[in-house]
Amino acid sequence: MGCLCQQIAGDDIELSPTCIGNLWIFEKLAPEDVRALAKKALRKKMKKGETVFMQGDSANEVFLIKGGRIKLTKVLENGTELMLDLRKSGDFVGENMFSDEGEYPVSAVCLEDTLTCGFTRSQFEELVLKHPRVGLQVIKTLSERISWLTTRVGNLAVTNIEDRLYRVLSNVAKEHGAQSPKGVVIQFPLTHEDLSFLTGAHRVSVTRAMKALKEAGKIVLEGKRLILPALTIA
Repeated sequence: MGCLCQQIAGDDIELSPTCIGNLWIFEKLAPEDVRALAKKALRKKMKKGETVFMQGDSANEVFLIKGGRIKLTKVLENGTELMLDLRKSGDFVGENMFSDEGEYPVSAVCLEDTLTCGFTRSQFEELVLKHPRVGLQVIKTLSERISWLTTRVGNLAVTNIEDRLYRVLSNVAKEHGAQSPKGVVIQFPLTHEDLSFLTGAHRVSVTRAMKALKEAGKIVLEGKRLILPALTIA
């Protein structure tokens, strides 16, 4: 019998080789426990544009993105929607389940057809009681997430908007892009509003910086694809 995720995804979604039972939070578990986790995990297949969870929903589930890509957005009090992050196949979403805040502070929306695999809060709490090491691994990974955010703040400190934008595009390309003969390709659309938030700059400034980067040959636009010719993925 094949992987249940593959059976659900069919041929529509390219799946990550990462299994929910082999993630960092489940390291050192016995093989039979890993198999039980994979069997009990909650799997959801969603279409492009569907919502995994909404800002303000009860934070009761955490998900592995088994296949697809998800964007995290937040709506401010004035109604403005900001894109905060992009998560790819093999990443987690819903980490707020690990806190006591009770609600998701952001919305998670599928940028592509997506398959998630995860656990409810009650399932996870039962696991931590049986395997205390899991809790320590969660703390470690959340610390690494703080380091990532620190790097992002460092990018925002760059005063030249063109350099700042190129750094942001490079980071997105390294995380979510694909290598091609022409360079690293970002194959999903990033609006100027998205880039405005990611760079901490006004949309007009982002538009000017994009034009300057194109004229300098640092980026190439082909339809909805954005290519960074000088970048390579190790």
